Amino acid sequence: MYWKPVWHILAGHFERVLAHAAHIKNVPGRKTDVQDATWIADLLAHGLIRGSFVPPTPIQDLRALTRTRKPLVREVARNTQRLQKALEDANLKLTHVISDILGKNGRAVLDALVAGETDPAKLVDLTEGRLKAPREKLLEAMRGHVREHHRFLIKVHLEPIDSLQKAVRELEARVDEPLDPFRKNVEILTTMPGIRETAASVIVSEIGHDMTRFKTAGHLISWAGMRPRSDESAGK
Repeated sequence: MYWKPVWHILAGHFERVLAHAAHIKNVPGRKTDVQDATWIADLLAHGLIRGSFVPPTPIQDLRALTRTRKPLVREVARNTQRLQKALEDANLKLTHVISDILGKNGRAVLDALVAGETDPAKLVDLTEGRLKAPREKLLEAMRGHVREHHRFLIKVHLEPIDSLQKAVRELEARVDEPLDPFRKNVEILTTMPGIRETAASVIVSEIGHDMTRFKTAGHLISWAGMRPRSDESAGK
């Protein structure tokens, strides 16, 4: 963002206001080049420009980490879907009997398949703990037609999944440090139904901890883009 270097250079010397273009556009006045800059400065001097929400540096650091985590988790899901497609093509119904194919049991079976094991009984023996499906159903789910082609695809999809999951774990460990000052806020948010620590950390990273920046709850909802707009098209 072009304003960030200026923001840091002016720190401690001037009152900094990051103005929203839509707000300035609604204020009548000049709208061309140098005159526009002069007019904006005049508006600011008279207190007619509202500053946009710019979180403090700790919140910005936390936001960068949580926003980086999001696409990585999505990419894990995409590769998992491709992996499941390869398994289905080999007539293996692992997802019907193992809820998490990337968990301990699922991964043991996948690694064995990549290594060349195709005997359903041996694959079932690799699973540990209590699975809801009976052994007969497990055997049927693992009785497929696995070719070298399928083993290659499984391996190809597992490699980026491992790399992405490692990156996600590192990010989650890194989040703990900037999140420490706001741990109380996270605990309060987790008391809400459906909000766990990960979601709570994302909320804190996006809206900060100082709610005085938003006049009302409606302003916060609008800033977050959750309020429907009043658009009119062809009279509707």
